[in-house]
Amino acid sequence: MAKEGNGQETGVVRGLGDVVAANSRLGCVDGEQGKLWYCGYDAIDLAREGCYEETLYLLLHGKLPAAQQLDALRREMGRQRHIAPALMQLLHSLPGAPTSMEALRTTVSALSATDPSPLDKSRQANLRRAIRIVAQMPTLATAHWRMRQGEQPIPPRDDLSHAANLYYMLHGRVPSEAETRILDMCLILMAEHELNASTFAVRVVASTLSDIYASLTAGIGALNGPLHGAANTEVMKMLLEVDHLGDIDEYVQVALGAKRRIMGFGHRVYKTSDPRAVFLRQALTEMGSQLPGVHWFRLADQIRDVVFKYKQLYPNVDFYAAPALYGLGFPMEMFTSIFACARSAGWGAHVLEQYDDNRLIRPTTCYTGARQQAYVPLAQRERRSSISVGVAVEAAESQPPAA
Repeated sequence: MAKEGNGQETGVVRGLGDVVAANSRLGCVDGEQGKLWYCGYDAIDLAREGCYEETLYLLLHGKLPAAQQLDALRREMGRQRHIAPALMQLLHSLPGAPTSMEALRTTVSALSATDPSPLDKSRQANLRRAIRIVAQMPTLATAHWRMRQGEQPIPPRDDLSHAANLYYMLHGRVPSEAETRILDMCLILMAEHELNASTFAVRVVASTLSDIYASLTAGIGALNGPLHGAANTEVMKMLLEVDHLGDIDEYVQVALGAKRRIMGFGHRVYKTSDPRAVFLRQALTEMGSQLPGVHWFRLADQIRDVVFKYKQLYPNVDFYAAPALYGLGFPMEMFTSIFACARSAGWGAHVLEQYDDNRLIRPTTCYTGARQQAYVPLAQRERRSSISVGVAVEAAESQPPAA
């Protein structure tokens, strides 16, 4: 039942900031200390030492895999990468989808139509579905992009890692070890981030006991908003603009003077440095000579220094993920869909967790509208409306003509 606020938002927390909405063993953000944990493991350690497949297993099972378990997961992901012909036909029939995010939103939903065991609602079946979605989303995203460029989709390879296969399906060549490593790091750092907007949307849908495909479709829709997953694209647009102008200090001063937001700085949760940005900056600096696009990393670093000089703001993960992806040859229009592909691991894990201890998510509102209004039958409303119009016309005609 909605609460009556007498016109005031009494007790309302706008945007649900700091409201605890779920128990979770998955992601933990310590905004005060600048830490991010996946199932108790420092996400930075996972990015530095591990791989995306390990991170996926950790999120789905709550523990790191043994070698045999990791090999089994890799084989399963390789087997699941190939999409059904019907889905490929669907991609061909979506010429109006302007980006791969719109195509993902449609085709991930359509994956339910090709589910091999749609009536099996067991946890094991949903676990297989989570892996299937994670494995197939890069195939869907890259196939749609290549179709829009008038090129043929490149079939996935089951002998490559998740990151290397994603790169391969877009570019048609196997990436170098350094290219694979930096992409793998980006995917790991974007895999999970507690109850952000898209993950909350995923859990709300899952709490109705709708299927995992519907749940992740909701997550894709939320991530596509410019206040959520599209920030990395805006960062790259800014880097290109600054590069064209050539004067970083002037650009920052003009932006700040106009109270225009400088993309890639600040975060809703982190009160200090975003640990993902700190690590990614370090990795790009160390590996820069082995990667294409090093110019963009250095430009980002220069902007970082100037912004900190004037505003003492810290960059977030988008600020370094954008030049990393651009340097790897990913078009800006695909940045958000790469984010979605990475975050699908966390989304799938949240669906399973919601199913394990489900309660329908149903918050309430503080009602601020009118009260105790008397119903007026339609005929009387029409009569009153006609009278009001007539009075208005009369008043207008009685005014003296304009000079």
